[in-house]
Amino acid sequence: MKPSMPGTYTIGSISELMRYLQQPEPLHPLIALVNYNQVQPYGFEKGKKICLDLYKVSFKTKFRGQVKYGQGYYDFEEGGLAFIKPRQIVISSTDEQSYEGYALFFHPDLIRNYPLNNVINNYGFFSYSVSEALFLSAKEKAVINHLFSSIAAELENNIDQYSQNILVSQIEQLLNYSDRFYNRQFITRKAINNEIITSLDKLLISYFNENKGLENGLPSVRYVSSRLQLSSRYLSDLLRSLTGQNAQQYIQHKVIEYSKDMLGSTGLSVAEIAYQLGFEHPQSFSKLFKAKTNLSPTEYRQSFN
Repeated sequence: MKPSMPGTYTIGSISELMRYLQQPEPLHPLIALVNYNQVQPYGFEKGKKICLDLYKVSFKTKFRGQVKYGQGYYDFEEGGLAFIKPRQIVISSTDEQSYEGYALFFHPDLIRNYPLNNVINNYGFFSYSVSEALFLSAKEKAVINHLFSSIAAELENNIDQYSQNILVSQIEQLLNYSDRFYNRQFITRKAINNEIITSLDKLLISYFNENKGLENGLPSVRYVSSRLQLSSRYLSDLLRSLTGQNAQQYIQHKVIEYSKDMLGSTGLSVAEIAYQLGFEHPQSFSKLFKAKTNLSPTEYRQSFN
């Protein structure tokens, strides 16, 4: 383990990780499966900032305590799946913690020469915050548990020319199931997610009504996700699942809807409306408006007559 910035330590390899966790030498140099019940106490020193140069898939069947991740905390009794990509910072809290389940760690070099390396960033959950973890049903837990057991069994075999191919395919299967289950979560947790969309709508209306666009420009995905205390990727995936639009598209849709109200109910010029909404150039507003409505702002206003 080596210092990377003041107060932060980087763990750069599977061997380094296992030494830090006081575990036996890894069965494979690029991947390890850790049973939380066998690590006492588990994890990183309390309050210590750790930067992993590894991917991590954490399958917690039960969880007590908190781990700070970004601005939020991972804290739910029933457990679930959480994902971390290389170079993300994890901070253990000073509270007592108890885990049941497994953590899969793998080095980027494991997938470097495989198609998975080119598409792993498409699995948006690696960019979610831990508070946006995947809640699993009993049947889903059984599927994930089977996948983790399969990986454990493969690691127990002697390494041969097929080992890496099999392990990478097992990881890809785990990620694909996680993708499916996240999509289910967006749908089944509809009441909670609709509250998020309602809060987003209120946030955007407030932004426009208070003329914040004049000073700050158009509302960005980063701005709205920060105000909603969500990661940008999670917000986009949630909106895409429920509305068919990612966060940027949804914001643009709301901008156009609000501009329609202004065009129909105020005497402001098209340029004044554009500036008030946050466009740097009126032409950019007109171009977006026509792309979304097949009419220019002026043509839309004239349609009221």
